[in-house]
Amino acid sequence: MLTVNAYAAPSATEPLVKTTIQRRDLGPADVLIEIKYSGICHSDIHTVRGEWGPIQYPQVVGHEIVGFVAEVGSEVSLHQVGDRVGVGCMVNSCRECENCLAGEEQYCLKGNTGTYAAVDLDGTITQGGYSTHVVVVEDFVLKVPESIPFEAAAPLLCAGITTYSPLSHWNAGPGKKVAVVGMGGLGHMAVKIAHVMGAEVTVLSQSLSKQEDGLRLGADHYYATSDPATFETLANTFDLIINSVSALIDINAYLSLLRLDGTLVSVGAPAEPLPVQVFSLFGNRRSFAGSGIGSIRETQEMLDFCAEHGIAPETELVAADYINQAYERVLASDVRYRFVIDVATMA
Repeated sequence: MLTVNAYAAPSATEPLVKTTIQRRDLGPADVLIEIKYSGICHSDIHTVRGEWGPIQYPQVVGHEIVGFVAEVGSEVSLHQVGDRVGVGCMVNSCRECENCLAGEEQYCLKGNTGTYAAVDLDGTITQGGYSTHVVVVEDFVLKVPESIPFEAAAPLLCAGITTYSPLSHWNAGPGKKVAVVGMGGLGHMAVKIAHVMGAEVTVLSQSLSKQEDGLRLGADHYYATSDPATFETLANTFDLIINSVSALIDINAYLSLLRLDGTLVSVGAPAEPLPVQVFSLFGNRRSFAGSGIGSIRETQEMLDFCAEHGIAPETELVAADYINQAYERVLASDVRYRFVIDVATMA
């Protein structure tokens, strides 16, 4: 076992603290990664505060991870020592169910193994990227292209793929009108990606405070949802709406913005249910869908796409001892647009 430095939540109500955790011994198919940067996702906060259900403490979160391969198992063929690599929201799956065999292991019918707060191969609880090292089976390790700035690459492993996947699946591109609800960590990536895909992009944000940013990042239009006139002006407009917020919204009001056969996809995950009136779907034959993360294949496709088109998240680099303050700023929407932990500060 390898003892490594980490920041963990002792309980649902206490601040994260510096500690040490054990990483499993390297198996034949495993890769040991020396973590350099780890993104802070709203999902981390929901998890450690028990808002998505009970978990075991202490818990180390973080599923936006990049670093260098430090060691490989005897049977590893996909990665070599020194490679720039990343780990996203899952570290394994059953590999046997219909979805896994179809290359959609993120939807494993037995449940994929999450990077944190899940049961690992050895029966222990997985611990995430707020740590100096992690051991992951090679098939779930991504290659990070050299052209993506390393300190900005980590959020692509969640915020990037979580938005790329539905934009790709629902064919965002030339001739399509795409709306992005929310201009946070996920939303700003959706804007960048949809713009490069060739769609006409509109941001729907609570206020106009980030309008300048939205237009700079690729949005064609920007509207404040606090203005009731917005929903009248944009009724029956969009082919695809990506809802990126992890809070309650009037989902029926947003459904009214879809044109014929349009789809609203939620990628943000509030702790409370989102009530949907079925009559909101009847008009224009609208669809309300959800989308999780992408497969390993699709995540690598996303990384290569971002490298080719020069896409990277807007990040703020912070030291490990700033994590608790960063959490409060995330909850206050006071970040543009993703905090990234400099893991070297955990030493």
